[in-house]
Amino acid sequence: MSTKMKQVIEEIKDLTAQERALVAHCLISSLENKHDDGVDEEWAELAEKRYKELETGAVQGVTWNEIKKEIKGQDA
Repeated sequence: MSTKMKQVIEEIKDLTAQERALVAHCLISSLENKHDDGVDEEWAELAEKRYKELETGAVQGVTWNEIKKEIKGQDA
């Protein structure tokens, strides 16, 4: 293990839990550098389609409270 790595590990111990969580998130995100071409465009198209379905009444939205009730009902 490099000296710099040892230093980072020692300094991390002085951080709050929230700061350590942010460091962990940043480290994991830095590993996810692969980006599929067209993914952003496909997500945008899907979001637009879902929005239009809601606007036209083709589908009905569900509140977060309804989702939570349904999930809790499945645990019983």
